Amino acid sequence: MKRILPALLLILIASPALPQGLPALSLTEGADGTTYSLSFQILILMTALTVLPSLVLGMTAFTRIIIVLSILRQAMGTQQTPPNQVLIALALFLTFYIMNPILSEVYTAALSPYLDGALDPESAIQIGGDIMKGFLVENTRQNDLLMFSDMVGAGPFEDPQDVPWSVLLPSYMTSELKSAFQIGFLIFLPFLVIDLVIASILMSLGMMMLSPVLVSLPFKLLLFVLVDGWALTIASLASTYSLGG
Repeated sequence: MKRILPALLLILIASPALPQGLPALSLTEGADGTTYSLSFQILILMTALTVLPSLVLGMTAFTRIIIVLSILRQAMGTQQTPPNQVLIALALFLTFYIMNPILSEVYTAALSPYLDGALDPESAIQIGGDIMKGFLVENTRQNDLLMFSDMVGAGPFEDPQDVPWSVLLPSYMTSELKSAFQIGFLIFLPFLVIDLVIASILMSLGMMMLSPVLVSLPFKLLLFVLVDGWALTIASLASTYSLGG
């Protein structure tokens, strides 16, 4: 994206159909490198903001967390409690907690030197990308990585930094979905057992007109509270990630 967008803008500026050019989107070559106009910088910033949600979903722990929490809510049978806003907020805060060592390393090794003028933008992006690649490869299933690399005829890779983003990102997302559903299956089982026991008891008592879901809900909530379910679930989710880089 950082290469395609400037190229398209340069084509528009240099196009014969636009003899006046686009003065608001200008690049100035100087001794210190290329300087972008303020309008150009704002355009790049707005483009980055539109890509930010996809980066949060595709390069962090958010996907696995929100899927597991959604399955947990469905297994408990509490309908819209907790509401979606609460689940998203919890998933975001837990994502920041899990990603904090990686983000701190990116800030120390790439962002802070760039802001101090010790690194150029290309070097800062390269260093930060290598750190993120280390995290993504460490938490991606090898089978998924091999599947996508074989589909494009790439690999084998000797170093995590050698894996292209076009292979790494879909591999990581596929691995996250698989892990999320496996964790959700394990969470769903005890609540399913409670539903089956309550349904069997009601049927043996002849109360077939009474909804088993309505009766089992208090027992599922009681079980979840007794085992400190929220803390157990959140701690288990955080422990599933390897932050070795």
